[in-house]
Amino acid sequence: METTNKSYRMLFLNTLAFTVCFAAWMLNGVLVTYLVNNGIFKWSPVQIGWLLGVPVLVGSIFRLPIGVLTDKFGGKWVMGALLIFCAVPMFFLSQANSFSSFLMLSFGFGMAGSIFAAGVAYTSLWYPKEKQGTALGIFGVGNAGAALTTLFAPSLLNHLTQHGNNPEGWRTLPQLYAAMLIVMAIIFLLTTENRKPTEIKTMAQRLAPLKEMRVWRFGLYYFFVFGGIVTLAQWLLPYYVNMYSVSIVTAGIMVSAFSLPAGLIRAAGGWLSDKVGARAVLLWVFGVSIVCLIFLFPPRMEIRAPGQGIMASKPGYVTAVSDSEIVIDDARFILQPKNESSSPSEIRLGIFHNADEDFTALPTSSFWQEPQVKVGDTVTKGQLLAKGFTHIYFQANKWIFFSLIFILGIMMGIGTAAVYKHISDYYPTSIGTVGGIVGVIGGIGGFINPILFGYLLKGTGVWTTCWMFLALVAAICIIFQSFAIKAAKLSEAQKKAIADKLK
Repeated sequence: METTNKSYRMLFLNTLAFTVCFAAWMLNGVLVTYLVNNGIFKWSPVQIGWLLGVPVLVGSIFRLPIGVLTDKFGGKWVMGALLIFCAVPMFFLSQANSFSSFLMLSFGFGMAGSIFAAGVAYTSLWYPKEKQGTALGIFGVGNAGAALTTLFAPSLLNHLTQHGNNPEGWRTLPQLYAAMLIVMAIIFLLTTENRKPTEIKTMAQRLAPLKEMRVWRFGLYYFFVFGGIVTLAQWLLPYYVNMYSVSIVTAGIMVSAFSLPAGLIRAAGGWLSDKVGARAVLLWVFGVSIVCLIFLFPPRMEIRAPGQGIMASKPGYVTAVSDSEIVIDDARFILQPKNESSSPSEIRLGIFHNADEDFTALPTSSFWQEPQVKVGDTVTKGQLLAKGFTHIYFQANKWIFFSLIFILGIMMGIGTAAVYKHISDYYPTSIGTVGGIVGVIGGIGGFINPILFGYLLKGTGVWTTCWMFLALVAAICIIFQSFAIKAAKLSEAQKKAIADKLK
């Protein structure tokens, strides 16, 4: 199979359709937040969680059947039908007036997320095996649709509602998204050509790869890389607001700076996987991710702990007490005073939310002693005269945090392409089915991770427990990948030995 102009055209249209669907898939993250923050709907945190999670869950679960249907009927008809189908509940979302109606319509347009499985299967048919990694990586750039919604939907809502003066103006936004889906469907159906796998399989044959452990291993990898991107695209918004007290607009921009590169870099990840192999790429992805996550472990914190005090060396009578010394008879005991200007952490003691704080990359500490006696006291030998205090402050500087998150997003974006390069290598005739189940697992990660993060935060009170969980998943991934590489090398060595004997 040769790469032709038609191959490039199909890749462009597939990627564009995926971008549009991904933008629609992530709409609730912005829309629900806006509606609740502006008092248009008074939904509880639990209800908000369901409204955010349901589209992600639906779009993930249906990736497997959509992948199977794509192998059977071809990507043109499946992707075109999905675009039209999702436009209907998206339009009627503008008429929703209750939680139940909003939830049911979210079930409907959540199907937009399943287009990924169709696009992967359809795109791979237009490229030879040695170029499928690059092609699928470029197709995966459509993930950037989430960043486009995060960037533009808030400003669009402000415009439609006349900056809050016309609250009902929000209803135009779902209508615009529905129109965008319909326009994309028309363009897609008129300009694409259908293609199906040449090998005809029964349903049992299509689902046979799901019995192999390798498929579920790929799913675990995708749970970390893709599930991580979807999760953090939602979780980072409250993280920035709560940890660093930035505005929602600023937080949205910073989150977009994570999700947009994570989507765009996927093309480079596909090219890299074609050049050096998906195995090596994934090892680097998991390794670098673990390093970044470990640096994110320490929470933003202030600790006030007991320090070294001063005890009386002999009995006596306290004649003078100040912040710098204690005098007992003729003996002077020099104290370490609390100097406000010597340590920025002292000024911020007990105050985390300061957007204009100094740049502090590493933990800082200060020590001081406070008198525990007063003039006129009689002290005994060994009595505590001054109590010591040690104050440790870790800023978890937001720009260092942002840089680590940016690198993490790059790694996850590259990893998503490497996983699907693996699939195209091992299952070239079952990409729709295998890619579907792997996509399901990854999407489920995007659904359950925020819930797990919420429970971890509630149970520990520490925001950074989410990074600990992701690091654990990445560690499991790298262990599985290492064993798989060793097994593959052993198998190759055995094949070589058999070939040598036959010569």
